[in-house]
Amino acid sequence: MTGAPPVGYDGAVPAPPRSDPRGDPAGSDPPALTTVFSGERATARHLRKARLVVAAGADAGRAIDVERPRVSGGRSAVNDLALADKAVSATHFEVIARDDGVLLRDLDSTNGTWVGELKIKEVYLRPGTTFRVGHTDVTYQPTSEIVEIKLSERDRFDRAIGGSLKMREVFAVLEKVAPSDLTVLVTGETGTGKEMIARGLHNGSPRRGRPFVVVDCSAIPRDLIESTLFGHERGSFTGAVGQHRGLFEQAQGGTIFLDEIGELDLTLQPKLLRVLEQRELKRVGGDRTIKLDARVLAATNRDLRRMVNAGTFREDLYFRLSVIHVELPPLRERPEDVPALVQAFVGDLAGRTGRALSVAPEAMQALCAHAWPGNVRELRNVVERAAAMCEGGRIGRRDLSFARDREARVPALPTPSLLDGRAIPLPAERLDFKAAKQRVVDAFEAAYLRELLGRHDGNITRSAQEAGLTRTHLRELLKRHALGSRGRD
Repeated sequence: MTGAPPVGYDGAVPAPPRSDPRGDPAGSDPPALTTVFSGERATARHLRKARLVVAAGADAGRAIDVERPRVSGGRSAVNDLALADKAVSATHFEVIARDDGVLLRDLDSTNGTWVGELKIKEVYLRPGTTFRVGHTDVTYQPTSEIVEIKLSERDRFDRAIGGSLKMREVFAVLEKVAPSDLTVLVTGETGTGKEMIARGLHNGSPRRGRPFVVVDCSAIPRDLIESTLFGHERGSFTGAVGQHRGLFEQAQGGTIFLDEIGELDLTLQPKLLRVLEQRELKRVGGDRTIKLDARVLAATNRDLRRMVNAGTFREDLYFRLSVIHVELPPLRERPEDVPALVQAFVGDLAGRTGRALSVAPEAMQALCAHAWPGNVRELRNVVERAAAMCEGGRIGRRDLSFARDREARVPALPTPSLLDGRAIPLPAERLDFKAAKQRVVDAFEAAYLRELLGRHDGNITRSAQEAGLTRTHLRELLKRHALGSRGRD
């Protein structure tokens, strides 16, 4: 902003290590993923192509080429390697190419993933390694071919910021699909910036001058969501005193963003699928067909593949939404982006308040070292709070709220207040609605899970049965709230 006061941090922060695996850590096998540089600037990633070959089992002879850094296998059609073996879980395993090797990871399958006589959670694969899932043997076979993964030349996409390799890889995909009408599914943890990415896709498209309509699927009451999305005619139900244009109609010519799509009620999913496939709808209580011209974007922090396994999300809807799938990395996996994000937040604050702001070296060091469980949203909140609390416009380490214990920052919600209907205390910090709601939900989930496990002495199966959850979903929740060590099968 012209005329804005100076911003910055008065000191240097050591740069994080570069992701440049020039040579195999083990000293024998060529690396699966390497970075190509032009001078000091990374320009591309090279993925060593491989094959997953079914060596024995019902699908013996089947094979897929591994041309992306992450592929999955299992009985469901949502996988790259779909297997007919009934002893294989719907999503059973995934193979991930990383800088330090190729990782085989079990996805909480029922019968486990085995390498020889060892049941593994995750293990690095060597060329020719055979692993067993159900009654099926799969062999990992690297090839000499290289797949080039382009990196964006820019360190930002619209308002999203990131010079790390992971974000520039994401930006390269977004830049390519933004001008199109392709449906994009954006996944990632809470606070990673999924809505910002969706807005960037809209702003980078020919629809930029038309409406951008946001739908929070988790915030609409179940009995109102159909009329909210698709509209209703007068008298179509009790309380329908007039005609209502739904959010899809309101997005005509523009973009509709279905946030928290994983929370959409199962009974409504077929109707949404039909709208997406036919590009037309009928209002509740109406018989007139309305043609739609709106791009559809969706986002969730949940693993829709596992929800497909559990029967809580339709497989055909998953395919329709994930024509392009973009996964945003958590901030802890790209700490090199923290200084640029902090500078952007401080600059924005300085422009809005007219106050000169800077960040002390020790504060920036602490910001870079923090794990950021709330991701970019938490970082922004911390910086804004610190800017308001600091003296002389200089943010020091003592001004950073996360320096204190997290439990002290977020008032714990006593279990009785969650379960007997009394008022729930709100977070003390000044947060926007979505962030405040997430804090309360997180606190509720953690308190509920602690009490649930306590009643069943940590038994996952019995706890899942009482809660009406699948064991997989319960394990995900326990992991999210760092309670995984308290549960057992």
